[in-house]
Amino acid sequence: MLLDLRPDTIMADFFVILNGNSDRQIRALTDYVRQAVKEKAGKLPYSVEGTPESGWVLMDFSDVIVHIFSAEQRDYYDIETLWGHVAQVLLNIQ
Repeated sequence: MLLDLRPDTIMADFFVILNGNSDRQIRALTDYVRQAVKEKAGKLPYSVEGTPESGWVLMDFSDVIVHIFSAEQRDYYDIETLWGHVAQVLLNIQ
Protein backbone atom coordinates (compact mmCIF):
# COMPACT_ATOMS: atom_id res chain seq x y z
CA MET A 1 0.00 0.00 0.00
CA LEU A 2 1.21 3.49 -0.82
CA LEU A 3 -0.12 6.32 1.36
CA ASP A 4 0.28 9.96 0.36
CA LEU A 5 0.70 12.04 3.52
CA ARG A 6 1.24 15.38 1.78
CA PRO A 7 0.71 18.19 2.72
CA ASP A 8 -0.49 17.39 6.23
CA THR A 9 2.64 15.90 7.77
CA ILE A 10 6.23 16.96 8.07
CA MET A 11 7.43 13.46 8.96
CA ALA A 12 7.38 12.10 5.40
CA ASP A 13 5.56 12.55 2.11
CA PHE A 14 4.75 8.86 1.63
CA PHE A 15 4.41 5.61 3.57
CA VAL A 16 4.94 2.33 1.78
CA ILE A 17 3.36 -0.50 3.77
CA LEU A 18 3.89 -4.15 2.94
CA ASN A 19 4.10 -7.46 4.68
CA GLY A 20 6.00 -10.71 4.47
CA ASN A 21 4.93 -14.18 5.49
CA SER A 22 8.02 -15.08 7.53
CA ASP A 23 11.15 -13.59 9.13
CA ARG A 24 13.10 -14.79 6.12
CA GLN A 25 10.74 -13.09 3.67
CA ILE A 26 10.79 -9.84 5.68
CA ARG A 27 14.60 -9.91 5.57
CA ALA A 28 14.55 -10.53 1.80
CA LEU A 29 12.09 -7.66 1.27
CA THR A 30 14.24 -5.35 3.39
CA ASP A 31 17.35 -6.24 1.40
CA TYR A 32 15.49 -5.85 -1.91
CA VAL A 33 14.08 -2.42 -1.02
CA ARG A 34 17.51 -1.20 0.14
CA GLN A 35 19.20 -2.40 -3.07
CA ALA A 36 16.46 -1.22 -5.45
CA VAL A 37 16.34 2.29 -3.98
CA LYS A 38 20.13 2.49 -4.04
CA GLU A 39 20.24 1.46 -7.71
CA LYS A 40 17.30 3.54 -8.92
CA ALA A 41 17.53 6.64 -6.74
CA GLY A 42 21.08 6.54 -5.42
CA LYS A 43 19.82 6.67 -1.84
CA LEU A 44 20.36 4.53 1.22
CA PRO A 45 18.03 4.67 4.22
CA TYR A 46 18.92 7.29 6.83
CA SER A 47 17.98 4.73 9.45
CA VAL A 48 16.53 1.26 9.78
CA GLU A 49 14.58 0.29 12.88
CA GLY A 50 13.33 -3.12 13.95
CA THR A 51 14.26 -6.61 12.84
CA PRO A 52 12.61 -9.29 10.74
CA GLU A 53 12.30 -11.39 13.90
CA SER A 54 10.28 -8.64 15.60
CA GLY A 55 7.81 -8.59 12.71
CA TRP A 56 8.36 -4.93 11.79
CA VAL A 57 11.18 -3.23 9.92
CA LEU A 58 10.99 0.51 9.28
CA MET A 59 13.26 2.03 6.62
CA ASP A 60 13.50 5.83 6.66
CA PHE A 61 14.41 7.36 3.30
CA SER A 62 13.46 10.86 4.54
CA ASP A 63 10.55 11.67 2.23
CA VAL A 64 9.47 8.01 2.01
CA ILE A 65 9.15 5.65 4.97
CA VAL A 66 8.87 1.96 4.21
CA HIS A 67 7.15 -0.30 6.75
CA ILE A 68 7.68 -4.05 6.30
CA PHE A 69 5.46 -6.08 8.63
CA SER A 70 4.54 -9.61 9.45
CA ALA A 71 0.80 -10.10 8.85
CA GLU A 72 0.17 -10.20 12.61
CA GLN A 73 2.07 -6.99 13.32
CA ARG A 74 0.44 -5.20 10.39
CA ASP A 75 -3.00 -6.10 11.74
CA TYR A 76 -2.00 -5.10 15.27
CA TYR A 77 -0.57 -1.66 14.43
CA ASP A 78 -3.06 -0.95 11.62
CA ILE A 79 -1.14 2.04 10.26
CA GLU A 80 -3.59 2.41 7.38
CA THR A 81 -6.38 3.28 9.82
CA LEU A 82 -4.13 5.24 12.17
CA TRP A 83 -3.07 7.58 9.34
CA GLY A 84 -6.32 7.30 7.37
CA HIS A 85 -7.60 10.71 8.43
CA VAL A 86 -4.65 12.51 6.77
CA ALA A 87 -3.50 10.06 4.11
CA GLN A 88 -4.74 9.30 0.65
CA VAL A 89 -4.29 5.76 -0.65
CA LEU A 90 -2.45 6.02 -3.97
CA LEU A 91 -1.93 2.30 -4.50
CA ASN A 92 -3.36 -0.78 -2.84
CA ILE A 93 -2.32 -4.23 -4.03
CA GLN A 94 -3.67 -7.26 -2.20
